[in-house]
Amino acid sequence: MKYDELAFVNQQLAGMLQTGIPLEGALKQLCANMRRGLLRAELEALEAALAQGVPLADAVSARKLPPLYVAMVRVGVQSGDLPGVLMLLADHYHQVNNSWVRLKGLMTYPVIVLTAALGLSISLSVIFNRLTTEISSTGLWIPFPRSAFLTVWIAPAVLTVAVIAMVLALTVPRWQAWLRWRLPGFREASLAQMASSLSILLSRGSTLNDALELMRQIEGGSSAGAELGRWQERLRQGEGKVEGFSENSTTFPQLFLWLAANAGQDLAAGFRRAADIYHGRATHRIEMMLYACLPVSILLLGLMIIGQVYPVVRIFIALSRSLDSDWDMGS
Repeated sequence: MKYDELAFVNQQLAGMLQTGIPLEGALKQLCANMRRGLLRAELEALEAALAQGVPLADAVSARKLPPLYVAMVRVGVQSGDLPGVLMLLADHYHQVNNSWVRLKGLMTYPVIVLTAALGLSISLSVIFNRLTTEISSTGLWIPFPRSAFLTVWIAPAVLTVAVIAMVLALTVPRWQAWLRWRLPGFREASLAQMASSLSILLSRGSTLNDALELMRQIEGGSSAGAELGRWQERLRQGEGKVEGFSENSTTFPQLFLWLAANAGQDLAAGFRRAADIYHGRATHRIEMMLYACLPVSILLLGLMIIGQVYPVVRIFIALSRSLDSDWDMGS
């Protein structure tokens, strides 16, 4: 489900509700103007359930929507301020979308470069091996030991492993969950998303334990999910301060925890501040890595091409000298 589409739908839905349009009618109008896809199908099913008299809190829980979205809609129903909650969610998903679009761009560019390099590398290796085979069949001298020919395939092998790793990182959820809390840029974006979600939940009346439980469920088996579980355990033991239940944290940086702790009783404001700071840091790191990616890629590709073209050039030089020698002897 695309976060930018979800953010836009929430903005439109909140605006319709504020003008007095009933939720059921607002959903019907939105779905009529949306392109077909998962989000439209879920909203149409939600509208159909509401038409049958199913309460919104129950109807939204049965849909395949993000857990945070479901939880916040239920909070909006309980507080009587569904339009306000929807606007908060729209801002949240808009910010999340901006971060992850940039991160995906950062990952996609190296995949394209590596795939192109792999194709070029394999082509050069095939040319080199065919050339040496043809020359060997004529009995001419080749300026390399036979064992050295295998080294030509080192670059394609390395590039193949790199391409597979990058594709897995982009497509396999378990790899994504592992990498996003460890790679620069991804980690800051994850912290910003976590802080923003906690801020929204707490600002709308959720208890800290309930907010942490929802985020732990969303994170699943990631390092952040395990860390949040330890926080909950310390909360149950009576440790109510951030600096207490987050002591010896290995996943969340000290700045993140300090911002939350210094907010005092207003944890929602502390996490909101942390979300803004880490969103800015994620944006900066992503832009810096994008700027560095192009020259580094060109340098590495240049070295690889030189390393693979050099043996071919040496063979052509040796062949040329051998033919010149044969010509001189024939003359």
